[in-house]
Amino acid sequence: MSGIKVDISYRRGLLAISPIIVFLLVYLATSVICGDFYKMPISVALLIASVWAAFTLKGKPLADRISIFSKEAGSSNVLYMVWIFILAGAFAAIARKTGAIEATVDLTIRFLPSYMLVPGLFIATCFISMAIGTSVGTVVALTPLASQMAEGAGVSVPFFVAIVLGGAFFGDNLSFISDTTIAATRTQGCDMKDKFTANIAIVLPAAVIALVLYCIHSPELDVSPEASGSNPWLVIPYLVVIVCALCGINVTVVLLLGIVSAIVAGLLQGLSLLDIFFTAGEGIDSVGGLIIVTLLAAGMLGIIKSAGGIDFILKMLGRNIHTSRGAQFSIALLVGIVNLCTANNTIAIITVGSLAKKIATHYDISPKKSASLLDTASCIAQALIPYGAQTLMAASLAGISPVAPWRYLFYPQILIVCLGVSILITRKRRPVIN
Repeated sequence: MSGIKVDISYRRGLLAISPIIVFLLVYLATSVICGDFYKMPISVALLIASVWAAFTLKGKPLADRISIFSKEAGSSNVLYMVWIFILAGAFAAIARKTGAIEATVDLTIRFLPSYMLVPGLFIATCFISMAIGTSVGTVVALTPLASQMAEGAGVSVPFFVAIVLGGAFFGDNLSFISDTTIAATRTQGCDMKDKFTANIAIVLPAAVIALVLYCIHSPELDVSPEASGSNPWLVIPYLVVIVCALCGINVTVVLLLGIVSAIVAGLLQGLSLLDIFFTAGEGIDSVGGLIIVTLLAAGMLGIIKSAGGIDFILKMLGRNIHTSRGAQFSIALLVGIVNLCTANNTIAIITVGSLAKKIATHYDISPKKSASLLDTASCIAQALIPYGAQTLMAASLAGISPVAPWRYLFYPQILIVCLGVSILITRKRRPVIN
């Protein structure tokens, strides 16, 4: 058997997937007209597309269409993802409030001699991003430091900003509390530990090569950043999360343990329990938009699936996919293209997650591999686009153009090659005959 054979007409298939097209057109058209990819809220674009999706589902009363949307949005996988988002938001906010980010930065730069600043900055950024689970937060924390180092030494600021961006995406891609990791593992139905092992084999070689290149291109520096004197013990909540997740403990338990340890750290810092609870509430509120987007995307894709849209996409892909290698390239390409359109790697993963799962199942691709493909490919796209939140934030903090760091983004550029090699070396497998 070659390809995926489904009985759906071309016209009916286009109508079924038209909500995705409407979503991308609404979001892209508004963004291009405004000249800003963050003027149009993704939630509004998804709402418009969801309404259109309900309209295109023929042969069912409105109540049934709403029921399909609600059932998919409220599925156990989606709600479990929402629960993890809530816990991750609370943990990140409490840890940040206690000064854990500053302590992590201090710990990683305290013992670096000047000749180790460039490789040390990259390694520190990787670790910090992996610990705190957000590339944006890492960029905000380290870009001012990197800019200060570059200006003090009279060297290229974009070079140092690119180091921070590369390390931020490396850590975010592997972090157990990252939105992208949560979305990738939940949509593909795999454990975070398994996805981590699949991911590290792809991204670690890219990081090592990038580190060597940064060392080769490193200018001579005679300045060292000064630590702020934060308590190094404040990094314990992050270490608790990383160690527990690596031990294979359920992610909800991991996050709860992280929250408890962060609360203890806050109390020891002199924060009141009420202040800590207020901070946790702010963290939960901060993921509200992501939760709404997740529910809208899941409901819309449920209607698309009911209309035969997923089968139609599989049929179109199946014309050119004959082995698991081709299927893996398709998964990576799909999430990359959607990421280019949405400028948000988490949303890209959520948007194509169910489709990727179906492709992976049909071509006998393990859930951990498909989750790794989704996370890594979306990470590459997000790192290389000059209009992504991370690049825009870094450029703003450093006072440079968003395109200035591009030539120094060694890590995501090398990661493209590593991802392709990881696909090519997998054993060829034909589709699973159902």
